[in-house]
Order: sequence, then structure tokens, then C-alpha cells
Amino acid sequence: MSFFDHLDTHTNNFPNKTAIEFIDEPSIQISYKELNQRINSTMGYLKSLGILKGDRVGLQLPKSPEFIYLYFAIIRMGAIALPLNPAYPKDELIYFLGDSECKVFFAIIDNQEKYQTLTHELTSLEKCIFIDLKDPNVFTSLIKKYSAIDTSQFWNKEDNTAVIIYTSGTTGRPKGAQITQGNLNANLAALYEAWGWREDDILFHVLPIFHVHGLFVALKGALYAGATAILTRKFDADLTLDSIISYHCSVLMGVPTIHRRLLASAKAETIDLSHMRLITSGSDRLPDETFLKYKDVFGQTLLERYGMTETGMNLSNPYDGERRIGSVGFPLPGVEARIVDLEMGNILGNDEIGEVQLRGPNVFKGYWKQPEKTKESFTPDGWFHTGDLGFRATDGYFTLKGRSKDLIISGGMNIYPPEVERVLAEHPSVHASAVIGCPDREWGERIVAVIQLNSPISEEELKNFCKNKLASYKIPKGFYFQENLPRNALGKVQKEKLRKLLCK
Repeated sequence: MSFFDHLDTHTNNFPNKTAIEFIDEPSIQISYKELNQRINSTMGYLKSLGILKGDRVGLQLPKSPEFIYLYFAIIRMGAIALPLNPAYPKDELIYFLGDSECKVFFAIIDNQEKYQTLTHELTSLEKCIFIDLKDPNVFTSLIKKYSAIDTSQFWNKEDNTAVIIYTSGTTGRPKGAQITQGNLNANLAALYEAWGWREDDILFHVLPIFHVHGLFVALKGALYAGATAILTRKFDADLTLDSIISYHCSVLMGVPTIHRRLLASAKAETIDLSHMRLITSGSDRLPDETFLKYKDVFGQTLLERYGMTETGMNLSNPYDGERRIGSVGFPLPGVEARIVDLEMGNILGNDEIGEVQLRGPNVFKGYWKQPEKTKESFTPDGWFHTGDLGFRATDGYFTLKGRSKDLIISGGMNIYPPEVERVLAEHPSVHASAVIGCPDREWGERIVAVIQLNSPISEEELKNFCKNKLASYKIPKGFYFQENLPRNALGKVQKEKLRKLLCK
């Protein structure tokens, strides 16, 4: 059964049950019947805009009911959703919309002046639609004017692309990962089985929903099960702890930064979370001290899992059984995982470190308009190169040991150094740069830029330059100026030397 089959079943079985509730302003409660009706009416609205099967529709909207209605309507009618981080500045946005050949783009009304020229700058973009999110009735009143579409006409094949999510690479521009209907459904079914989702679960949702973790795993996981999702637009540690108790929540999904902030809250020592059924951690490695402190303070053993943009969730510690510190557990139902030697491609034995490779119905079908990159990402027999290093213990638990690429994960968000280095190179004062990640107790890693200059410039000037070209989470938190960057005989910057020097 697909996600929408489950949604229809829940609508028939308990139409008035709360599916989604936003608890901060503007607050709104949405039943399963209302959710399904509004998705179907939104499909009628999108059809009136000329959206057809396979068309790309961009969504640069914050966490909101409007995002949810649009996202589900887009993929249900066979079009392709393009969720975009609200923090992306115009320069990055133009690349994503242009590369995907986006047809219609939705943004908040506050950005109307800034984005109103996009249709002139991008030949494929036909419409920019700006939404006022201050009053939820504005959008619901709009879509009520349109008749719901017969959803049976939108039967989607498993290999049809449903979503394109851009993921940065170690070289070149970001690549659009094509996530299919089949990928989404397979991952939901696997997590439903592995994590024991129930209709009486209440999820407290603190994650962004332009992201795989917050959208595919948390929100859709709850709705797939017929559970209730309590959403807050911005994470606040005190509010989260109070709300988990007042709403009798049973599930929480977070990243290490969120879990560290919950532990640091003044309320932490007085709130008992031992009643909760499941608390997960992902998007970055969970520090051992956080894992252990959670047990002491909250009476909870965090469940760490491993996922990627291209694959959704892959491995997870068991719901029933040992949740091993430092480990990401076992392959999910239907997922195959192996450890392979980086040099020769040979399959390695237990406790040997190599590249983690994956195969299964959760693995994406390829990068948008990049057949060569897609081909390079898979072995001839269909295994996906994750670029992550790890090993499998004799009892089957997988442990990650770092990344073969220079990916930085800060606050659960992926940052690839070449993307930042490319922007720094545009400044005339910068001769060369090297961007690295240094350990940080709050964020997991902080971004550090080491700069070789052509002419004098201050750290503040460089930060301001980056603000116009990069999302805020990609801007280096520290700048170091050096006469020369350390390089090997081939001229490649030796980032490991910089890490040893600066990451203390």
C-alpha cells in the first residue's frame, strides 16, 4: 500500500482524529478528513495553474500547513516536488530552479519584491506565487474554490520521480537526487515495521520539513501510521519538554544538537521522559556523552539510525534489543548493506573498515540530468557508493568511522566545503581557501575557513560577502588567514594538517 492508500484508509476509519496540529502562532488543528480534502482541493488548484504530471514545482516555504498541502498535492497528482530551504539566498535559489527547470515556484509574500524578477531570469519558470502565511484561512479559502480531483486518475508508477532534493557534492554544483514514489513507500513501510509505529502514537515534531529527516521520516511516518503529529515551527528546548508532557507525546525525532539542547534546558532535571515509546537521533553522529546522559537525565535510551538524501533511512538500532552506543545498528527491512575495500572493491569481513555500500528499494534512481554522476554512484551490480566509512561487527551491528569525503555536518545540516570555497574564491581579496569542519559541542561541527589572501580584508567583510551568496548555516564561523596553505606534491591542500592545527 502507498502512503496515500494509508491516508485514505485513516480518513475513512477516523475522519475526525487530529492528524496535524501546529501549536505555535498561528495555531491550527487539522483532522484526517480535513487534511485529505485540502490535499485534493490543492490538486485542483495546481491543475488550474497548468501543472501536469512530471512538472517540477518549487516550495520555498517555512514549516506550515500550506507547505504540507502543496507538497502532498504535488506528488499525489504525479508532479515533482522541489522542497527548498527557506534560508537559501537568491543566488542559490536561481541555480536550483533553473537546473530543475521548475515550472511554478511558491514562496512567502515577504519575498515578493526580491523574487518578482525570477520569471524573467529563468526561461522554464512560468509563475511565482507568493503566499501570506500569517492567516491560515487565506490559503484554505483559496483552494476551496477548486473542485477536488478524482485521485484514481493519478495512479503513479513506483519508478516515477516524486521529489527532487538537491545535495551538495565534493566537486561541482549541487546535484538533484530523484526520489521516486517507490523509494518513499518502501522506506515508510520499512520504518513502520522497524520502529513499531502505532495509531495511538503522538509525535512531537521539531524538525524542518524541507529536509528528508523532518518530511519523509518524521511527518510522513506519523501520518502513514494514522498517528498524530504535534508541530512547532521553531525548536525551543523548554517548549519541547513541556509539550511532550502536556500533549502526552510518545515519539520524538531529533538531531544531536537538539538532544544536547534538551539536556542543557533548566527543565531537564525535573521532567521525566521515561513514558515515551521512542526517541531517535540522526543526521549526524551522536556523541557518546549525549547517549549516556540521556539515560541518566531522561530515562531514555536514544535510538541512533543512519540515512542519506539519496536513500532515505538505511540502518537502525533495534526498537527491541540493544541500542548500541556509537553504532547505527542493522539494515532496515528490504535494505542490503555491505563493507567494501576502497582500493580494490573487494567485500570485507567483520570488523574491517571500508566503504558502506547499499542496495534496496529505498535507493534513489539517480541525479537529475546527470547520467554520468549517476553511473559513477553505483557499482555495475547496483550497489550505491555512500562515501561513508564503517565496519560491521561479528554480531551484525554497523558502525560508521567517518566520511571519505570532506562533508561537514553542523546542526544536522550537510555542508560540502567546495560549495563554500567556490563562493570565497569570487572575492578579489581571496587567493585561495580551504574549508574544514572542527568538532563543536553545540553543533557537532563548526565551519572554519582558512584563507590565503591577495590583499587585506577583515573577517567581518568576508562574512558579509558570504551572507549574500550562501545560506546562513553554510557561512564559516571562523576565519584564519595564512600566508600559504599546506599542499602535497600534487598541489592538493592538505586539510588534515589544517584540522590538526586548528581543531583543538
